[in-house]
Amino acid sequence: MKNAVKMQTLGALVLMGAGLLAAGCKSAPELTQAQALTLIQAKYDQTPAVPFAISVDDRGMQLGVHANYWLGTKRYPNGYWADFKLTPAGQKVLKLQSGGDTIQWRPEGPSDPHYAIIIVPLVANHLKGRNMGDVQTLADNRTATFVEDVDLSGIPDALANIAHEPGNRLSTQRTATFTLNNGAWALQSIE
Repeated sequence: MKNAVKMQTLGALVLMGAGLLAAGCKSAPELTQAQALTLIQAKYDQTPAVPFAISVDDRGMQLGVHANYWLGTKRYPNGYWADFKLTPAGQKVLKLQSGGDTIQWRPEGPSDPHYAIIIVPLVANHLKGRNMGDVQTLADNRTATFVEDVDLSGIPDALANIAHEPGNRLSTQRTATFTLNNGAWALQSIE
């Protein structure tokens, strides 16, 4: 009987010790998709706004003429080279990456699908995060994939339409890594 009481007492002590050990070990708090996206967007909002480049192909050139951003000033004898001058309306919303105010349109042929010029909107915007994937555990860190978008708010619709033409990359899939910092999750890096 004494052995049974000793065994029960020993068992109770082992259970209490395990309970205290488990209570003493703190697990990392949960990191939800919404929290992760909030941390990413806070980083983007703190980063200075930057201008982005827009590739303008033949269709984009036509859209720019219709939007009165540039006007043709010279057509060359081959029929597909031309010069276009930025209008005052165009100069208010964009600049040429190459500088100046004249677009020198010089494709290799009349239907060259690869020729483009680069323009830069004068409105610089912050990037935006969306479509947060599941948060994954990676050792002591957490990772998640998401879509990073160029924010087109603040630029005129006609310029946004040119930006949506093929050749422009307005969204990129990224991976964010989060680390535990003083008991709270913090954004470590975006790749």
